[in-house]
Amino acid sequence: MDQLDFRLASLTSVLDEIDRLDAVSARGGPLKPVAGGTYRITEPMLRAYRSCEFSNHASNLGALLADRICAKYGVPGFIVDPVTVDDFIPEARISGVPGIERRSRCHALNLRYCARRAAAELDLPLTAFKCIAAHLGSGFSIAAISDGRIIDVNDGLLGMGPYSVERAGALPLQGVLDLVFRDRLSESELVELFSKKSGLKGYLGTADFKEIEKLILHDDFAAGIYKGMVYQITKEIGAMFAVLEGQVDCLLLTGGLARSHGLISTIKEKVPFIPVVKVYPGSFELEALAAGTLRVLQEKETALEYA
Repeated sequence: MDQLDFRLASLTSVLDEIDRLDAVSARGGPLKPVAGGTYRITEPMLRAYRSCEFSNHASNLGALLADRICAKYGVPGFIVDPVTVDDFIPEARISGVPGIERRSRCHALNLRYCARRAAAELDLPLTAFKCIAAHLGSGFSIAAISDGRIIDVNDGLLGMGPYSVERAGALPLQGVLDLVFRDRLSESELVELFSKKSGLKGYLGTADFKEIEKLILHDDFAAGIYKGMVYQITKEIGAMFAVLEGQVDCLLLTGGLARSHGLISTIKEKVPFIPVVKVYPGSFELEALAAGTLRVLQEKETALEYA
């Protein structure tokens, strides 16, 4: 948060070249659970980001930077589909332990954008479109999307789903208890371990996926760890297939790892029950921010209010 002025100053030379803006669209950091959509930047939202109430994350600066730029140009500011978009069906929230609730934290911005794109390409109305969407990056979000809403998804940061390049995914509880009570790891140490030092990086010592793809060609241990990750990805896709009761128009594969032809080919082979697969390599967050704000400016959608 103390880098706000520094980061704003770094944009000055670019902003000085802009004569006119219609709006500013910013990356939305963690907020309380909200419905998917485009949100007008308001003071309650800015207070949440200034206080880091829900997370101390760099993305908190997006709306704060946008607010400063909006003031200069006299235009409205928006965020689109922050990471805490929550359109879960009620049964998806139940964890099995009273007092612990499953949370929706995922790559919502990219997932919902790709779902809109796929629906348009398949000439299906978004309101009747059902898909499984997998964002495969340093962390994974594998979601069931119905009518444009993410009705279930693994926690893309901590606690659910497959292990990924850096993240632990779902874990055996006894092992977690051992780390706490036997090895005496603190909360911050556990968060660091599970979110940045686990998955392929934890086992193989690198998060460079191109390097890992070379390694698995001649290293049996590395090949086994890679195979386990693919196994868990496809198992999670199968779980979301059940969530949608088999009514799936297509599977979407996106994120940085979707550039890997080997990974994508293997996933397709393991989910033959979903014949239509759309692959969108990379992340489309800038396009999603622009599209979400444009829908509001063109009055195709109404901007939502965060309170």
